[in-house]
Parts: sequence; C-alpha cells; structure tokens
Amino acid sequence: MGKFGEVRGVFVAGCMAAVVLAAFGVHAEEGGGEHPAWDYGDVHGPEHWADIDPAFATCRTGMRQSPIDISGPAARDGAAPSLALDYRAGAATVVNLGHTLQVNVAAGNRLTLGGVDYQLLQFHVHTPSEHSIDGRHSPMEAHLVHRNADGGLAVVGVLIDAGAAGVIDELPLPDAVGGTAELDAALDPSHLLPAARGFHAFEGSLTTPPCSEGVQWIVMRAPATASEETIARITAVLGPTNRPVHPLNGREVLTGE
Repeated sequence: MGKFGEVRGVFVAGCMAAVVLAAFGVHAEEGGGEHPAWDYGDVHGPEHWADIDPAFATCRTGMRQSPIDISGPAARDGAAPSLALDYRAGAATVVNLGHTLQVNVAAGNRLTLGGVDYQLLQFHVHTPSEHSIDGRHSPMEAHLVHRNADGGLAVVGVLIDAGAAGVIDELPLPDAVGGTAELDAALDPSHLLPAARGFHAFEGSLTTPPCSEGVQWIVMRAPATASEETIARITAVLGPTNRPVHPLNGREVLTGE
C-alpha cells in the first residue's frame, strides 16, 4: 500500500473477510472456517502464531505489522488525514472472549478518516497496552474497531492509565469465557476518548491472527484513565493480552489534531 494519506482500505472477500473480522470479534454472516487455538502464552503465543496455521503466516512475514512503538523522531507533525468522530449513546453488550473483553455497541456511531466513512462495530481492551509511546506501555489499551462500506478497517487505539474512573469502570465483567452482560445505562463511546484529541496515524495490521495488513490505525496521543482497581480486576480475568511491538520498516507515523 501507499502512504497513509491515500486511505486505501482492506478489501477482503469470501471467507477471508470473515477471518479478518473474527480476529476483532466481529461476527460475519459467512463462516470463515475453524482455526487452531492461539493465545498469549509461551506455546501458542505471538512468537508462534505463524506456526499454528498457514493462514497466520503474515504474523511472521508481514512488514507493516501492529502494534508499534511511537517515538517523537518517527512522527511527522500536521500531516495526518482529517479525522472526525460522530459517536452517540446507545445500548451495549459486554462479552468475555477469553483473549479480550469486548463491548458490542449499537449502530449509528461513525468515524470519518480522510473523507471515508467507517461505522463503529465494537471496542475491546488489551492488558497491558499493545502500542507504546517512547517505549512506555500503559496498563491497558482500548481498540475501537470501525469498518467502511468496502470492508476496510480503521481502529482507534486509546491507551489507558490508572487515575480517575472512566467508562471502563462502568462495564460489567463476565468472569467466564463466553459470558455476556448488558449495560444498564446507555453507553457513549466518545467518553472512552481523552479530552485532548490529538492523534498519531499510520498503516498497520490486525494485532491478532491472521495479522492481516492494510488496517488504518489512529492512536490517541493522550491517555484516558480508569481506576487502578478496575484495571487490576480486568487484568486478573484476562491475563496479559498484548502482542509485542513491531518495527516500522519504513512506515511514516503522521500526527494530527
């Protein structure tokens, strides 16, 4: 793919579309087939994902993999595509997928990136953060997953530090894998975001198998917060669920407001 400013989405078809979406916990109507189990442990963890299934080969061979470390010298100020977020309160369901805690949201939330509209499908968390800023990881990261009309994905990453209670503190936590819980009150995804809306933008990949590339990433520069107790509780249920950072391999990290 070319530079991020071209905003060229992920064009997937057939079973690959279902596989890509399933990696983010998005259920496509069309089945993507069964794949061997992967996790974050020593045997089936990130270093071995490519050995589990040939469909996961990009986890090792890909040159535009996520997550990354975002450092000052690598970023170009003011060069990111325009970003607009239009989120609103609605019903939401929390699902414990084992490798993440996912929140499925109501329709009607969208992101516009470089003039292309993406609909918000869900958000989920990783403990600790997958992306790092100048080598520093946060104890948690939320990923808001969006899809456009052509099947392309755009993900907003929000690093979460311990501090004042936020939206994450309001989520019920199903302890059992596969467990679900409805939120009692409407959830506004915009409340996940930090007050300062500066962001980094770059081309990357899914951070879970099959590690497909072409995902448009927006990582907020400022962190959001959740209480230390909530972060500890979610971490205790999920365990470590972050993929190590990957080299840029010549990619540009663009910044915007």
